[in-house]
Amino acid sequence: MEGKLDRRKKYTRMVLKESLLELLNDKPISSITIKELCALADINRSTFYSHYTDQYDLLNKIEDEIIQELDQTLLQYDYKKEKEMLAMTKYLLDYVVSRSEHLRILFGDHGSKGFQHRVMESAQAHIRSNLEQGSQQIGENHLNYITLFVISGSIHIIEKWLSSGMQESAEEMTKIITEISNHGMLHYT
Repeated sequence: MEGKLDRRKKYTRMVLKESLLELLNDKPISSITIKELCALADINRSTFYSHYTDQYDLLNKIEDEIIQELDQTLLQYDYKKEKEMLAMTKYLLDYVVSRSEHLRILFGDHGSKGFQHRVMESAQAHIRSNLEQGSQQIGENHLNYITLFVISGSIHIIEKWLSSGMQESAEEMTKIITEISNHGMLHYT
């Protein structure tokens, strides 16, 4: 019986997440009501409130899930090794492809503006931590600027890729991002 209940809870949460993302495709979170969210998900409001406090709580849970997956991935790589940086970038872009519709919406006009900031902070913390180990050549401020530049540039490239329909493959985007990150614009001149 407990397994069945867990499946129902998982299903309800999945339907609510999908419904919220579908609504976010058309309008901002502040314009989405619990009533329309529940109607789209085909559940009653009391069921919604047994899982989430409001639409903002649901959006935060969706974002938290993505940030947690990002954190778990970033912990596995050594950014000082170019092959691992390439593998990590490819893995992340494959992840973006697998969740492209969700990420396009979350990074889009109706997504939470704080989501991009949270993704940047998470990635920056991982990269800084990894680069600080054994590196006494780079000062803290310098390291902050380097990681901020690379991460914000990478995120904006990914946003552009998503919004333009991902015409390039994940492999092509991996090459573009790692070449710019590792060698800068001079690599292309």
